[in-house]
Amino acid sequence: MSDNCKPRCTRPDTTRHSTTLEVQAQLIDILNQTLATTVDLKTQVKQARWNVKSMNIDLFQELFHEIATELEVYINLLAQRVTTLGGLARGTARAAVKNSVLPEYPFHITEGQEHIASLAERLSIYGSLLWENIDRTAILGDAETAYLYAEISRVIDKRLWFLDEQLMTLCLDENRPVASHLS
Repeated sequence: MSDNCKPRCTRPDTTRHSTTLEVQAQLIDILNQTLATTVDLKTQVKQARWNVKSMNIDLFQELFHEIATELEVYINLLAQRVTTLGGLARGTARAAVKNSVLPEYPFHITEGQEHIASLAERLSIYGSLLWENIDRTAILGDAETAYLYAEISRVIDKRLWFLDEQLMTLCLDENRPVASHLS
């Protein structure tokens, strides 16, 4: 194979993306913080699923499992976007601890209502981060990343609305079963 026919290698940390390397670095930092927070949120949702004790335990566990499954999809999409921009995805548990914006999940709670309230608080914080990052990435000129944030935000806002509704229902009637959840 002649030198002219060999594929040219680029450094592993560069891409042919249309933004400058400085903007790419900013986008990668924003995405990695979101990735860490999403990993943290997923583990907190799993913590709730494993430890909920309630009359409606199966419904709570199923709801929490669905949310964790959705978050896993977002983890993969965020990591993929980081690598598309030429970065390295930082999605380990240690990176999550270091970079997440979420408070620690309370280990002492067991009741469904307490878990719903804790998860609603965390989804609210996460949703605010997503909305902030829609604006930040749009200002940086990366419509694709802004769109990714908007898509994640749409589902998170719907989940937060549902958890808030459940919390109000549980507060009004402790014995009323949890309504079917959104898909």
